[in-house]
This record gives sequence, C-alpha cells and structure tokens, in this order.
Amino acid sequence: MRWHSIRMWAAAVLSAALLELPFPLAGPMPPWRSVFAWFGLVPLLWAILNPAMVDHPRPLRRAFLVAYLCGVFWYMGNCYWIRDTMLHYGEMPAGAPVLLLIGFSLVLGLYFGLFGLGVMLVRRATGKSNLALAAAPFLWVTLDLAASRITSVPWDQLGYSQVDNGIVNQLAPWTGVYGISFVLVAINALIAVGTVETSDRRRWLTSAVGVLLAATGFAGIAHQPAKSSTTTAAVLVQPNLDVGGDNDWSGPGEWDRHIAEFTHLASEQCKTYIAGIPQTGAPNGEIICPPYNTHPDLIVWPEAPSPFFEGDPRFQNSMAALTQSNQAPLIIGGLAADLSPQNEELDYNAAMVFGADGGRFGRYEKIHLVPFGEYVPFAQYLTFAHKLTGRVSKFTPGERRKVFRLNGHYYGIFICYEAVFADEVRHFAQLGAEVLVNISDDGWYGDTSAPWQHLNMARMRAIENRRWLLRDTNNGVTAVIDPYGRVRQSIPRHQIDALPAQYGFRDDITFYTEHGDVFAWLCAILSLGLMGWCGKANLRLAIQNKVRS
Repeated sequence: MRWHSIRMWAAAVLSAALLELPFPLAGPMPPWRSVFAWFGLVPLLWAILNPAMVDHPRPLRRAFLVAYLCGVFWYMGNCYWIRDTMLHYGEMPAGAPVLLLIGFSLVLGLYFGLFGLGVMLVRRATGKSNLALAAAPFLWVTLDLAASRITSVPWDQLGYSQVDNGIVNQLAPWTGVYGISFVLVAINALIAVGTVETSDRRRWLTSAVGVLLAATGFAGIAHQPAKSSTTTAAVLVQPNLDVGGDNDWSGPGEWDRHIAEFTHLASEQCKTYIAGIPQTGAPNGEIICPPYNTHPDLIVWPEAPSPFFEGDPRFQNSMAALTQSNQAPLIIGGLAADLSPQNEELDYNAAMVFGADGGRFGRYEKIHLVPFGEYVPFAQYLTFAHKLTGRVSKFTPGERRKVFRLNGHYYGIFICYEAVFADEVRHFAQLGAEVLVNISDDGWYGDTSAPWQHLNMARMRAIENRRWLLRDTNNGVTAVIDPYGRVRQSIPRHQIDALPAQYGFRDDITFYTEHGDVFAWLCAILSLGLMGWCGKANLRLAIQNKVRS
C-alpha cells in the first residue's frame, strides 16, 4: 500500500511538470511544446482513479490532496516570476517574496484540489471510472471560470497552450479559451481510460482514439489561415524606461530631452522589424522594411514609468505639439485624477487620447486593477499588507469601457493585466471597436516567462474577437497581432525603439464577442448539478456503510 501511495504522489508531481512544458518558461515557446498539453494531465487522472485510490479508506480526501499537490507545484513553476518581481521591485522584507509565491500557489492550487475531489465524487457515486473521466472536462472548465470570477487570476489557463494551433484555436471565437481547455482535458481523459479501465478491449480502443485525436489536434500548429489584409499604419513606441530606477524628468533639460526622443520615435516611417515573435538574444526571422505613408494613422505610447499627468499643462502642450507635427492622433498611458463627490482625489491608471489637432479627445481608466500592485484588496482587513507590498499604488478602478473614433474608425483600449480577462476585453469589440489596443508595462517581470505568457494571452483575445491587436509595451513584447493570433510584426525587447505597424480593421461580431462565457457557464451549471447529485449519492453510500458496520 505504501508503494501505491508513493506512486500516486509521484504521478501528481509528474503531471505538474508535464503541464509546465506547453507554456513559455523563460522566453518565447516553440510551438511543438504545446503537444504536452494533450497528455500532461494523464498521470494525475490515473493517480485519482487508480484502484488503490478508489479503495483508500478516505478516497475523497486523498484525491483532493493528490490533485492539490499537483496544483501547488504547477503554480509555483508557472508563476515563479512572482518571487523575482517582488524581490527586485516590491521592497519586501527578506524571505517575503518566497513566502508570497508559496502562499499564492497554496491558494490557487485549491482549484486543482477541487478538480480531484470532483472526479472522485463522480467515481464514488457511479462506480465507474469512465463516467468520472467524462465529467473531467466539465469540472475543469468550471474551475477555470471560478479562477477568473472569484480569485481573478485566470493566468495561463490550459487552452492558452494552443495559441499557435490554427485548427484548435478556431473554437475560441465561439467558446473563448474555455472551449480549447475543454477539448484538451477531454483528450487527456480519453487517453487516461487506458490506465484505469478494466476491460482490455475498451481500454485500448478508447486510448487509441484519444491518441489519434491528440495527434490530429497537434497537427494544427502547421495550419495557417489566410493572411488578413492591412490597410493602415501606426507607430508603437517602446521607451524602455527602467521600472525600478529613477525616471525623474524634472532635471534641467530632462523633460525636453525625453520629449524630443519621443517625437523622434513617433515619426518613424520605414525601418526593419521582425516578422514574427522576437526571440531572446539576437533577433531571428525575416527582417524586412515595408513602405509607409508620410504620416502614421496613430501613435501609441505604452503604460510606463513616465511622469505624464493629465492635468499638467507642460504635458498637454507637449502632446499637442507632437500630434500636430505628425498629423496623427495619440493614445498614451499616464495618470489621471478626479475629485469625488466627497472632495477626495481619485487617481487612475489611464490611457489618454489626443486628436490629430492636439486637443484632448478623452480617456479610458483601467477597470481591472492588479491586486497588491495597484491596490490592496480588503485593505480594511489586511492592515498588515502595506508592510509586505512596498511601493504598492492606490488607484481607483474605472467604471466603464468605451471606444474612441479616430480617423473614421473605432478603437478599444485596455491596459496591461486586463488582457487576461477574456469576458472583459470582448466588450470593446461588442461596443464597436474595429481594432484593439493593449498598452502594458511588462518591465516588472524582468527576463522571466511572464512577458511571453502575457503576450500569448493577449494573442488569444485577438482570436476570440477576430480583431487586429496593437500591443505596445514599455520594454517588450511590442507587437502587431492579426485576427488569428499570429504575431505579424514585432521589435526586440529591452531597447529604445518604435514599431511602424501595419494593421487593418474588422467590424464583424463573433459569437464569443456577443455572448461571452456562455459555454463556460453551461459547463458550470452541469458540473454543479452533477456535484449535487453525486454528493447525495455519496452521503447515502456512507450511511449504508455505517449501518452495515
């Protein structure tokens, strides 16, 4: 029995390791690594449903703990960059960044634990492992939805691993990333039948079907949809400001020097860029120099540690001069403030919009703020948090999404972390945005996997809504993403640069854009109903066993 127990725990750790591989680890991910998502969950499913687990005196508790271990290890590996970020920029006490990563993983690992518990509940209630495996994709999607809606950390959900899969990601405009996760878990479950089913014929037949489907799905990385046409151009400025250093522009001549550099970058017309995703180290890929018009149709400055305050007359005058000289509207990240009815100052992380004539056109205030980065959640209860979070900001969340009409077309703007929330980004396209603009500062992540993970999640937003997406960042990855999630143009990270970006417009509405997480909610309703029925069945079983004893 002890050997069986060791194997179960080892299988959980193996699944955690396999499920790390289909995501970026320290740089851009080779598409072939997405294959691990098609079978990485199999060891965990075996650990939950093998006979030794089913016959355990406390199978529900053991299934929860085994899956929980897998989840904790997975989050610690996938989100290791939390430690690095807090260590370098959080001004936290020694050892606190490690404790924060462990605490983060212990909390979010509960979703894996609940998945294991749910699978075992079905197994106990029905007496059939194949029915438990059939329930697995519904349970997984339900918990992904909970991660988005309850803890607000839907980071690297399983479906993102297939962002380069031209066949499988066609589900996204219908189901969002949840449908892709569903398919992946379903294939894992089919393969897992071979490890837990007692009938040899059924075992080999079902597993063979699973492997065949996985191979077919993986073949989608070679599938390339037709190229989308480009009709216009923008300049995406990458200032590469040091997020942890002194970016004070108040010294003699500093403001003018920085604005002159900004103006120079904003006027970039024809230069080399990378056709695809920039690699770490020396750039590779096709280097080309496309022609552009005399003036860009849009200039974008990202979220960055720059002293751009909406109410500062010097800032307003500089932006008016820049837009007038380039005859182009401007989207620029900065800080804005209002007074509340109680005469309290409300500070916003905002994207401000200037017209080509230099006039202020409007602004979008970031709605979904980063917990412990831009605000402290439940601050009235977590009174100790300010000692751990160092330079945490205290922003006020915006209240509504809006689109801006520039040069006859509608643009939707979202900021940094908002890119990971599919059901929120879709509202911009639903409101009429013909192109999406994501401004971000990924400098906090350093040279970890996080900027590449963030990029892939933004790419999925383009796929779900079938929109061009202009992604402008402080220090990379600055890129143009087409409606099929392909990075068409980009520039290297960690350098002062600008990307003259070609893109197009679309106004068609996908099912996901119009209806959102309908598929995920259906999975949740079915899962909750199933858990209710299984809970009652397990309770009856427990009562019967107690009476017999």
